[in-house]
Amino acid sequence: MSEFVRQFIAESVSALQQVDAAAIEALAEGLAGVRTGGGRLFILGVGGSAGHAGHAVNDFRKLCGIETYAPTDNVSELTARVNDEGWDTCFSEWLKVSRLRKGDGVLVFSVGGGNRDKNVSVNLVRSLELAREVGASVFGIVGRDGGFTKQVADACVVIPTVHKDRITPHTEGLCAVVWHLLVSHPKLQANATKWESVVK
Repeated sequence: MSEFVRQFIAESVSALQQVDAAAIEALAEGLAGVRTGGGRLFILGVGGSAGHAGHAVNDFRKLCGIETYAPTDNVSELTARVNDEGWDTCFSEWLKVSRLRKGDGVLVFSVGGGNRDKNVSVNLVRSLELAREVGASVFGIVGRDGGFTKQVADACVVIPTVHKDRITPHTEGLCAVVWHLLVSHPKLQANATKWESVVK
């Protein structure tokens, strides 16, 4: 095995061991509260995190019984909004049409969490501002210092930085680990996964 492979694995293990377990528990409780209250969950992500969002929508719906959506799953509407209205509002305007309201939850997957001052992922910032305005819960699985998501979240898991040159791959990789943990959590999982049920 090459030294790089060993190092990357070691970094991943180190980052996962440093994740705040209490923050994951708080996130599980918050998401369970959204379901109990009859709220909906909206998952936001850009780039690789958009791919995670689509996958997570499936799992939160199928395994946890939470009504869940992601704006990036509708490419036609997303690209129309970006083209006609601009990138910064493409998610927040989608959430307005979805009638985001108190009792709903917004879950952000992001490497940086959004930063208006640095003009990074402003679409996430605008969406979270809307969530706060209407009284929806805000959740996040993010990297770096957590950005705007961490600042306004009701519960937020921050993936620790273990190597400055690999913040993105570690954050995105471990984001998948954390949300798979969540959909397997006894407070959230309502239905068995297929292969485990077949083996039994």
